[in-house]
Amino acid sequence: MKIDINCDVGEGIANEHLLMPYISSCNIACGGHFGDQKTIDNTIQLAIENNVKIGAHPSFPDKINFGRKVMNISNAKLQKSIQNQMDLFLERLCKTDAKLHHIKPHGALYNLIAIDEITAEKFLESTKPYLKDVFLYVPYGSKIEEVALKKNISIKYEAFADRNYTDNLKLVSRNEKNAVIKNPKEVYNHIHKMISDGKVNTISGLAKEIKADTFCVHGDHKNSLQILEFLWQEFSKNGIEIG
Repeated sequence: MKIDINCDVGEGIANEHLLMPYISSCNIACGGHFGDQKTIDNTIQLAIENNVKIGAHPSFPDKINFGRKVMNISNAKLQKSIQNQMDLFLERLCKTDAKLHHIKPHGALYNLIAIDEITAEKFLESTKPYLKDVFLYVPYGSKIEEVALKKNISIKYEAFADRNYTDNLKLVSRNEKNAVIKNPKEVYNHIHKMISDGKVNTISGLAKEIKADTFCVHGDHKNSLQILEFLWQEFSKNGIEIG
């Protein structure tokens, strides 16, 4: 059995060289919440060296808040920003022999298109030219999933390894103290439940149905390396390959 572990990288933490050996796909910041030509080039090269599938990680154009607050921005400006981010990323990727595997929106944009159909539609209008033979990472039961499937866009369901869920399958707000799972064993148990039962334990203790093709560990999590090392070891013991 294989599972995909993805990680948000190229975000200024400078730990990509440590994380890449333990993941199978990555989401590289492309100038919205972080990133420039140099960071994109360096992160792409690390992904190639470690045989990690490459994804673009566009966001609200908001480096001040690291893309984690919803911006009051017109649809036209958001669309232009997303396309500029994708164009920059593909320009750098074309300097190599690597291919774009997926697109995964970041932070507040990711959360907004999960619940807001209008913004989900606008996001897909912005990214449609880039989604040929490319997957879109989406949360299960979301508006972006619904809209993408109607448009025959290839999706992969993403679940979060290091984040807790509410009863309606939304991520617990980062403003809450229990939003992030810090203990590597708890992260492993969180993923294992989703793999074995197709369910996730919510913050209130309910077991809710969920689909997941890929599991995210945040690269800026202070315990990200310890978590990934532990996952690699434990999944290997149980005959599960990360790849």
